[in-house]
Amino acid sequence: MARVLSGIQPSGNLHIGNYFGMMKPMIEYQQNSELYCFIVNYHAMTSVHDGRRLAQGTIEAALDFLALGLDPHKSIFWVQSDVIEVQELTWILSTMTNMGLLERAHSYKDKVAQGITPSHGLFAYPVLMAADILLYQAEIIPVGKDQKQHIEMTRDIAISFNHEFGETFVLPEPQISEELATVPGLDGRKMSKSYDNTIPIFLPKSELKKRVMSIVTDSTPLEQSKDPDTCNVFALYKLFASSEKIQAMRQHYLGGNYGYGHAKKELLSLLEEYFAPYQERRLELAKNPATVIDILQHGTAKAREKAAITIELVREKTGLAYKKFF
Repeated sequence: MARVLSGIQPSGNLHIGNYFGMMKPMIEYQQNSELYCFIVNYHAMTSVHDGRRLAQGTIEAALDFLALGLDPHKSIFWVQSDVIEVQELTWILSTMTNMGLLERAHSYKDKVAQGITPSHGLFAYPVLMAADILLYQAEIIPVGKDQKQHIEMTRDIAISFNHEFGETFVLPEPQISEELATVPGLDGRKMSKSYDNTIPIFLPKSELKKRVMSIVTDSTPLEQSKDPDTCNVFALYKLFASSEKIQAMRQHYLGGNYGYGHAKKELLSLLEEYFAPYQERRLELAKNPATVIDILQHGTAKAREKAAITIELVREKTGLAYKKFF
């Protein structure tokens, strides 16, 4: 089985963009892959500087994953900071990473353009990401198009190390799903916490309704025909509805006398129905956070077993395990 790895940041409430972009595909991978799934709290520190918020977000993300169907018996599920080997490998790889490579990172440039203060952590983000991947010798990395460059950078770093010290790391391959378009946010841009335009997966009904009803639409009058293919509401509806329901709503749009308010109500009903069983499961898990922490610690033990093999090999090849030379 292929070794598949991906992680998610606990930097805020996970939303339906996270669900379709990363969480749902990862949960499906556990059926026929060797799955490594983790919560990347070190990465989150590039934007979260509140200790309580980061800790709470870490547990919330674990609750979300477990409620949505991640099975810790069919995967390795842990928190990034609990595997200390990743920081050692990050430093080692940083000595093999060309500054020019990091300066070309699109993600870094985009975040700075958004007004985020450029820290060393943000600049060196791709090196930590490379360590996350190479530490477990991951083969397949499911990513969105915006993260493809980071996987290419990981390959470049691994190639440099392998060239210098001999074959050590597997070269990972990005796997980009073309089936799902970017999930639109409330304002039509990509759904993202940084844009504050998200629909969190687990919201109280009143808050969910408020979010859905605030989706931006055009000013086409009720009686006129509308174009479903340019509508944010319809784009979100298609993610959850059956082909029959999608076709029915399309005809409503084209036929006129159907307002965006009607479409939003149908979307709201579908969201509530879709996530209802997961919501119930999450409420049960949240009653006992100690159980969730225990699950994560078991995952950490399994992750560190794999990490220990790689880091020992790296220490030997670089000379850090100096006693073995004498």
